[in-house]
Amino acid sequence: MRAAHVLDLSPGAALVLDGTEWTVERREPELGRVQLVRDDGSRQRVSFRFLANNPGCRPASTTSAPGASRGRQPKNAQDLEPGRRELAACRLAHLLEVETGFRSGDPLRAGPGEPRAQYDPATTTLTDRRLAKVAELKAMDRQQAKLLGLDRVGYRTLIRWDQRRREAGLVGCADERWLRKSGGHPSITEEIREAIFAVRAETLHRSKVTMRTRERMIHQYVRETFPSRDITVPCYNTLRAVWREWFGPGGTRQRYARSAELPIKNGHVLVHRPGQVVALDTTVLPVVVRDGVFGDPVRTHLTLAMGVHTHALCAFRLTVVSDKSVDVAMLLRDVMLPLPMRSDWGEELEWPYPGLPAAVVAEFAGHKVAGLPFFTPETVTTDHGSVYRNHHLVDVQRVLGCNILPARVLRPTDKAAVERAFGAIRTLLFEQLPGYTGIDPADRGADPEGDAVLTIDEMEHLIATWIVSVWQRRKLGEYAPSWDLGGDHSPNSLFAASFAQAGFAMEIPSPDLFYELLPVHYVQKIDPRRGVKVLGLWYDSRSLDPYRGQRSTRGGKHKGQWIIRRDPRDRRTVFFQDPLTHDWHPLPWTGLPPSGQAPAFGDARVRELLKKAEAHGLRPRTDDELLPVLLELIGSRIPVSQWKTRMPKAVRTEHTREVTQADAAQCDRPPKVGPGTARQAPPSTVVTPLRWPERAREADASIDDARRHRREQAVKARPAPPPALGTSLRNRDLFLLPEGDEEDQPDGGPNK
Repeated sequence: MRAAHVLDLSPGAALVLDGTEWTVERREPELGRVQLVRDDGSRQRVSFRFLANNPGCRPASTTSAPGASRGRQPKNAQDLEPGRRELAACRLAHLLEVETGFRSGDPLRAGPGEPRAQYDPATTTLTDRRLAKVAELKAMDRQQAKLLGLDRVGYRTLIRWDQRRREAGLVGCADERWLRKSGGHPSITEEIREAIFAVRAETLHRSKVTMRTRERMIHQYVRETFPSRDITVPCYNTLRAVWREWFGPGGTRQRYARSAELPIKNGHVLVHRPGQVVALDTTVLPVVVRDGVFGDPVRTHLTLAMGVHTHALCAFRLTVVSDKSVDVAMLLRDVMLPLPMRSDWGEELEWPYPGLPAAVVAEFAGHKVAGLPFFTPETVTTDHGSVYRNHHLVDVQRVLGCNILPARVLRPTDKAAVERAFGAIRTLLFEQLPGYTGIDPADRGADPEGDAVLTIDEMEHLIATWIVSVWQRRKLGEYAPSWDLGGDHSPNSLFAASFAQAGFAMEIPSPDLFYELLPVHYVQKIDPRRGVKVLGLWYDSRSLDPYRGQRSTRGGKHKGQWIIRRDPRDRRTVFFQDPLTHDWHPLPWTGLPPSGQAPAFGDARVRELLKKAEAHGLRPRTDDELLPVLLELIGSRIPVSQWKTRMPKAVRTEHTREVTQADAAQCDRPPKVGPGTARQAPPSTVVTPLRWPERAREADASIDDARRHRREQAVKARPAPPPALGTSLRNRDLFLLPEGDEEDQPDGGPNK
């Protein structure tokens, strides 16, 4: 019978009896019985006869595997170091020669001169061959035999090696000292373990202390808690090694260590399908770019959305200065929308995934689709930045039907995939671009601002092209899936494999999703003359005519209130949904001129506008009086030729941010108001000249339009122009006498 089938009843051995695991506490061979103990402390005595004849009795998994000791997994040849593996192979060759007469163990692969006479199975017995092998090894050079581990081989050693070889193969010929059990400290008793955990819990809430202080606290705990016991506390080096093994090196800050000890609510999550978990994060773009308004070098923020299952970069956004909650909302919307093909992209970048033809996706989307996954996110992992922690994003979560799962405070390992993606993009792309700033100011170039040549639009197009053409087809390496650890995979191949595993639900949201993701404002009543008021500004349009002076028929918490949506990036327009047709209608700001286009402005500019109007004691009845103040804030009073020299850089950055946000809002907005409209294609990548002269002309035109509008309101009909000077004199003769004077003359004729 093999040793693997023998029931081990030594003290400490584990066995399974009727589905319950027991441990042998004490063995009584003189009485033919054994005492078993369970984890809960219950005990029972059974006889050897009962265990031998019980079909429900078997060794536990920790002792039933060949070559395994209690508490350890089975050993294998891969555990041996390369040098030790060669020595084990040399021992195995000697054993095979004793067993078969051939070092290879196979007569068909006999070596030169094999079998030798003393090892020929046809003429010798196994005992003779073993004795001959012992004599041969003793005759070897002592130094050479010691290097091969054959200097102390006897007859019983060969028998022991042969038994272990039959059970475990090559690893059975290895020395036990080569695979010695690792870990464990016999001096750490239960009392010392209790003291270590008690000191850990106490020091976790205190200020950070050294290991010497922790050692003294362990001594104090043992002395005061177990005064009647003679307990030996291990030395400092042992306690330091145990502390490092159990709790880590301890190089983190104290408050971060406390946050790491917070209980995990949802436990471990196994991501096995696209869209199950999407990680979001924002970082400063390590490349200085030039804005499209003034041409100044500016720093932008890059926000990434990564699918954790396939490591696909589903969407990204570039924002000037910093991003807002509306940018994150539109980023999640981009994850759900197919990426349109751009004008300079070839057919190799078109939708490549088998199982869903590109023509089918293009038919549903309304345009050709690039090779980038799109899906509805189920769980979104973010950090604790202010852009991710606000009421607006909670509403976005409700609309999209996904869950926002914040990571632990200052724990980037909870979203390590997107953190590593930033580093990979920096190494593979950003380091090769002019204007690269590096990750440390000490490693920064002499003048990265002067080296910047790419504009924001060009950088956006470059990143999009690189993601579709390089990142999605790049080998993942250590991110191989669990079902094929040794295979070569890319984000595209993993997404294609998910079609066969979990299927693919092609759900393309309607254009109305843009309006549903905007912040909501509740208006009590639509004014008959002025429209609706949103954050200090009045908005009006003819689409409000059927509902002027009425209250909404909505009930609930906001009973009788109208819903107005605003885009914080562009405050020139808000959006109203008709309760009858459910169409969305833009409501322009009443302060805008009836003709012409006013410069773009956002929430920050509106706050400055109202603050300055209040400081000047201005209490306008209409928003027309606020337009000059707005234009003054925008900078229209400065001549066009002197904008770049008189305006400080901070002001120019604010102008650039407003223009960029307005462009992003216009790109996100559907081209036509109403359902069933296809998504607007991204802006063209054609290089355009600087836009600050255009912005100045917009401000000047807005002033002229506002003045013209005031004149038209003051005089309903256009007055006739006044006559030219001298017109009345030229219409009559100064020397012509009136007719009455001629009647008074006598009949004799004219006066002389």
